[in-house]
Amino acid sequence: MLNASPRTRAFLELMRFNKPVGTLLLLWPTLWALWIAADGLPSIAVFIIFVLGVIVMRAAGCVINDYADRKVDGGVTRTRNRPLVDGRIDPQEALILFACLCFSAFFLVLMTNRLTIALSFGGVAIATIYPFVKRYSHLPQVVLGAAWAWSIPMAYAAQTGTLVKEIWVLYFAVVLWTVAFDTFYAMVDREDDVKVGIKSTAILFGDLDLFLIGVLQALTLLALVVTGDAFKLGMIYFGGVLVVGLLFIYQQVIARHRQPEACFKAFRNNQWVGVVLFAAIVVDRFSA
Repeated sequence: MLNASPRTRAFLELMRFNKPVGTLLLLWPTLWALWIAADGLPSIAVFIIFVLGVIVMRAAGCVINDYADRKVDGGVTRTRNRPLVDGRIDPQEALILFACLCFSAFFLVLMTNRLTIALSFGGVAIATIYPFVKRYSHLPQVVLGAAWAWSIPMAYAAQTGTLVKEIWVLYFAVVLWTVAFDTFYAMVDREDDVKVGIKSTAILFGDLDLFLIGVLQALTLLALVVTGDAFKLGMIYFGGVLVVGLLFIYQQVIARHRQPEACFKAFRNNQWVGVVLFAAIVVDRFSA
């Protein structure tokens, strides 16, 4: 990005290519599902399709999010310098970019199978709706979780050509996890969001925020345990779940005073949740 033109940098910022943590948070659960579906190493073609698809769809989600928030982001400290706020990119250009990214993602999906293609329409619909929900409901994080976790059934379907009911347990684990970590994220902007009229679980939970995040994290762990049992994963996997639990405790500790910087640190720590569980699944499958 350093050698890119100002216009190019603006578009890269709009797609958050300068902030890869969100892409990683989306990628890791996708890889969980692929390795579980394959019971080991997945198809290289499917792996490449989904890695590229995660990058493209995360970028598309950021673009439509910033388009929806362009009139309020100026009132939020963290977002007031975004390209659509400071005029570096025109709203129509953002919509064109969003359409191009969605088309690119759909092109990738066309290289899979009919079930995955059918599922992709649901994913795009949920991802498109999410940015607008925060104006009407305090539960946009739930919608985000539903969109974030949609790669789980899609990856499983792409690898196996089928869907089993057990994969929905992993789907709900990722929904719960996403609501938890995105509530940390929303806590960073809580004061500004109240001023500009943006709703979130951080505002809804109020003083019970850390307690309810803890409940969501506990339910995530339970769902991960059920997933491991359903897919007959071994002790290495369950050891990974234990480490995830310790990471959740760490996040609670660092965010205990609710300082914005600490809440953001707790949010970012979730990328290690993804890494740990992916490593546990891979090692568990290869040692089976």
